[in-house]
Amino acid sequence: MSSTELPPALATTVTPRVGAVRVADGERLRSVGLPGITLTVRSRPATREGLPPALYVHGLGGSSQNWSALMPLLDGLVDSEALDLPGFGDSPPPDDGNYSVTAHARAVIRYLDAAERGPVHLFGNSLGGAVTTRVAAVRPDLVRTLTLVSPALPELRAQRTAWPTALLALPGVAGLFTRLTKDWSAEQRVRGVMALCYGDPSIVTPEGFRHAVEEMERRLALPYFWDAMARSSRGLVNAYTLGGQHGLWRQAERVLAPTLLVYGGRDQLVGYRMAQRAARAFRDSRLLSLPDAGHVAMMEYPETVAAAFRELLADGGEQASPSGTGVEG
Repeated sequence: MSSTELPPALATTVTPRVGAVRVADGERLRSVGLPGITLTVRSRPATREGLPPALYVHGLGGSSQNWSALMPLLDGLVDSEALDLPGFGDSPPPDDGNYSVTAHARAVIRYLDAAERGPVHLFGNSLGGAVTTRVAAVRPDLVRTLTLVSPALPELRAQRTAWPTALLALPGVAGLFTRLTKDWSAEQRVRGVMALCYGDPSIVTPEGFRHAVEEMERRLALPYFWDAMARSSRGLVNAYTLGGQHGLWRQAERVLAPTLLVYGGRDQLVGYRMAQRAARAFRDSRLLSLPDAGHVAMMEYPETVAAAFRELLADGGEQASPSGTGVEG
């Protein structure tokens, strides 16, 4: 066990139901039981048979809802499913309390193997970007293409605005933060998250903001919410310290799948300067630079991300290419 790793914490045997998870028009939710984990899967019924499968993996503190703006734009192109990682969204904690990047990657692999959906078009944002990079490196047979939105890959000099998230990895910080912010409303918390994650928070509609507040209220009522956040933060910090073949940058170099990299110029969590390093690391990559986007471009500019993905497939001979995606080679 590394010096920054929390001891295992067993999941409670009964996960309390604290409120319904929002399901957008055209979406379905189902629960999938696998050895040691139970995953909630959000899907959109395929518009026709034979579409290639796609799987979306959210970031730290996120959920499958983070992909609800992008998925309908890819109807008719892929058969979309998005996971709630263990301990996030509507998925209960893992039985062994392991929230490392490797454990999250193992959960994705277990699901794909059990569902026999691979190879898939794999999408990942932030922490999900680190997780899906590891999946693509160790199980290339499961991945057709890889799309990474602000992937959380190691940075030597992290932005100051990213430090509070990293500090959650320190022992006791999550508990201290919980006590210091006990009087904060869900609305205040959501405004803070949006200010951190969006390049321009004003683009969020009143309806979108209301839904985010409702989801925040639901999550804060979960007894494991902060534990999942702290342990996943610690797992990401641990992954950053790994060297050799297990290092995330080394694994990026092993990815064989065509890769679309999406970086935002106003990202306060993943440095925009890392885009060029990522473009060099992934051997078959293209870069979509969005100067006005923050950390969640698939929520801020879903049409642009969808167009870039369509072009990725077009260059692979799978779909006619639309014009004007703004993709950099």
